[in-house]
Amino acid sequence: MKQALLVIDAQQALIDGSDGEKSVFQKETLIENINTVITQARQADALLVFVRDKDVAKGEGDGFQIHADIQVPLEAHIFDKKATNSFYGTPLLSFLTAHDVKHLVIMGCATEYCIDTAVRTATVNGFDVTLVGDGHSTPGSSTLSAEQIISHHNRILHGHYNVDHFSVVRNTGEDLFQPIHNQYR
Repeated sequence: MKQALLVIDAQQALIDGSDGEKSVFQKETLIENINTVITQARQADALLVFVRDKDVAKGEGDGFQIHADIQVPLEAHIFDKKATNSFYGTPLLSFLTAHDVKHLVIMGCATEYCIDTAVRTATVNGFDVTLVGDGHSTPGSSTLSAEQIISHHNRILHGHYNVDHFSVVRNTGEDLFQPIHNQYR
């Protein structure tokens, strides 16, 4: 089965914070986990896909780029988006379909926006999804702490389904590219 690692909005300004915005929760751990999963993806011969949000740092400069501490492989594919949904207005879906991808491992920022939307959209579009539970983050909100948002999404997205395809939540230390979705069918 062909697989892909999808790293969403792991951009310098979003992770570190800028222009009065807070950094994401446990940013050093997030970066370390992204790098670990990139290594796992390469070992599993999975496609490596990064998505950048054009709203981050106004779509320019170092702040817009993938965080400097993330080890982006040369073979990685990078798409830019203008919406919360990584699939909207981008060639992402057609790219994944053309490469016969069936399983997506998703991580990045921000949990309650782009990560949540990507997981749900992917299942609707025929992908089984593994959300990396310790591989997504957020700065939090005025209503909920980052820890609460992350915990909530890990809970509600584990087992989220759209009839034929669904998501599970697993952590970096697990073999993320050995899908376990059939155990739940």
